[in-house]
Amino acid sequence: MIDNKSRRGRPSRQHIYQRLEEGIAELRVRMGGLPSPSEAEGIWTSIWYQEAHHSTALEGNTLVITQVEALLAEGRAVGNKELREYMEVTGYAEAAKWVYGQALEPGAWTSHAPLTMTEVRYVHELAIGPVWGVSPHPNATPRKRPGSFRQHDIQPFPGGMVPPSWVEVPAAMTDWVDSLATIAANTNPVEALAKSHAAFERTHPFLDGNGRTGRLLLNLILVRLGYPPGIIYTRDRNRYLRALRQADAGDTGPLGELIARSVTDNLYRFVVPAVAGPHRLVPIVALATKTQSVLMLRAAIERGRLKAQKGTDGQWRSTRAWVDEYLASRYQRQR
Repeated sequence: MIDNKSRRGRPSRQHIYQRLEEGIAELRVRMGGLPSPSEAEGIWTSIWYQEAHHSTALEGNTLVITQVEALLAEGRAVGNKELREYMEVTGYAEAAKWVYGQALEPGAWTSHAPLTMTEVRYVHELAIGPVWGVSPHPNATPRKRPGSFRQHDIQPFPGGMVPPSWVEVPAAMTDWVDSLATIAANTNPVEALAKSHAAFERTHPFLDGNGRTGRLLLNLILVRLGYPPGIIYTRDRNRYLRALRQADAGDTGPLGELIARSVTDNLYRFVVPAVAGPHRLVPIVALATKTQSVLMLRAAIERGRLKAQKGTDGQWRSTRAWVDEYLASRYQRQR
């Protein structure tokens, strides 16, 4: 029997894994897989903003979410941050956009090889190239450019783990890519992905940007397996780093749970609007479209034009039927 609650009252790790797999199964039955950006543009964009913000913030970027949204939506550099910080977000966002596209146009890969070495290098080049152009790593040389493996050894990490010598990196990365072939067939693919993510970070194959690249590659494999991308939030930074150290010591459970919770959260942003009936309350982000953004829906709620309920979590929820009713009434007013 699965223990659905942990001692602290939160759903247990096993329950999170079960809920994730049930949601994925429902998504495949109802829709055949992840919805396209045209079907769920507001949701994809919301996740894109959040991932670009939090994944770069984990590495020290100080742009806040509103600055990230202005930069990505309008190309405006709001605030007085260093150019390097804006370029970090821009590069990461471009890489994430390419990763998301693999859920719909996956390119040349097979279930036996969910990732290629060329793609590993390409993701790093996309993510790091823009910032490298304005603020290259101080140890960079023409041979140490984005997409190229490091050519120096790294000091031991906090906790004592020692990355392999740089001369061993190409072979280690070849083994790492080959090891991914078993993930799709694993009974718990998310925990298997956690193991592979920790292995990538232990190898630390690049001069810089290993954390960002590792999280992008994690999401690349997730979307190719039919899962939505995950986001490691800055509030979970210490938990994430601690889970990586535990994985280095052989316990991948905490990292698998962290990833599963993140993916499950995003899964239900996709699944709920796709499978919910027109009268079911869902977060307004799930009802946003290209012409009706979250901000527009929230404004309609605040003006009393759109029926909605605010949950204990602070999120506004409405229904597709209520949104259709609001749009029809707005059309009548404009005539």
